[in-house]
Amino acid sequence: MIVTYKRIDLFGRLLFETARIIPPFKTPNPMVNEACFLHIREGAYNSMSEEEILHVKSQQSVLMKCGNYVGQMLADKKTGQYRAVAVHFHPEVLRTIYKNDLPQFLIKKKKHPSRNNMALIPASKAVDKYIDDVLFYFDNPHLANEEMLVLKTKEIILLLMHTENATGIQTILENLFTPRAVDFKTTIESHLFHEISILELAQLTNMSLSSFKRRFKALYGIAPLQYILGKRLEKAKELLLISDLSIGDVAYSSGFSSLHHFSKKFKETYGAAPSHFRMSFVDK
Repeated sequence: MIVTYKRIDLFGRLLFETARIIPPFKTPNPMVNEACFLHIREGAYNSMSEEEILHVKSQQSVLMKCGNYVGQMLADKKTGQYRAVAVHFHPEVLRTIYKNDLPQFLIKKKKHPSRNNMALIPASKAVDKYIDDVLFYFDNPHLANEEMLVLKTKEIILLLMHTENATGIQTILENLFTPRAVDFKTTIESHLFHEISILELAQLTNMSLSSFKRRFKALYGIAPLQYILGKRLEKAKELLLISDLSIGDVAYSSGFSSLHHFSKKFKETYGAAPSHFRMSFVDK
């Protein structure tokens, strides 16, 4: 549930936004021709792209280039809430801001295409101070004039270029508005063992649910749920045989969010509960 939401625009496009949310809360976050810097003030955030999943803790940030994402907001253990501040980058806004003095990452030839769509930014006093300034303008919108917003946009870009993860950030910045084509199967295989729904997989592949199911059936020969469940059960079976992980950890590592659901499906498939299956193998 969204408790509060505020935004500030620049040149007619979203620049800053902040939200306070009571999880559980998940939402698609497609960014076709924009990028985003997201700072977690309270709680945590799971950012899922076509090939990656990144866990961002409180006081950490993530820089996301253009692409398809699904975001999961996680509650702070003390307050039960999630709070974040986002800065959005649009190519036309940056060109207006910098005019004839564009930063190198916007104009130089991409020698090193980005292998990742996201970069984690560690907690830092400089970023905290910047976020405090942005929150001040949400509380005092009459002071958020165009000149000040332009300065704050330039400031966050400078901060990003001098963070601890400077190399990774620089690569993302250089590819900020360069879409990266990801193969359909690569997205599926990258998220087989993550807690993700079929609808969210469709969103990551930028397809409607019905189109996604048709494409999946054409490529794999069976329905998405059947295929994913089979792969997760195969991994669980392997982990039961070769590891000493608890049954709960086996379920979680294989992509199951419910121990009851895992045990039920495992028994239906292999004829024995996970614990009995493991014991029978040990006895042999």
